[in-house]
Amino acid sequence: MANKVQEIIAKEFAPDGFNVGMNINRDAGQNVMHAGIHVIPRYKGDVEGARGGIRGVIPKRKVVLR
Repeated sequence: MANKVQEIIAKEFAPDGFNVGMNINRDAGQNVMHAGIHVIPRYKGDVEGARGGIRGVIPKRKVVLR
């Protein structure tokens, strides 16, 4: 399913890359217990330094890795 969604997004919006992620259980950031896969289109320069992958998609919510 994630691959199909990626194909659709790529065709419609032509992103430069994708982040694909899942949160499983509350300690991993899941707030509502359900199966969910996040397919996030990324573009060159959408955030400063794309390091951190899915954690850096929303800069104000970015998790700092130590």
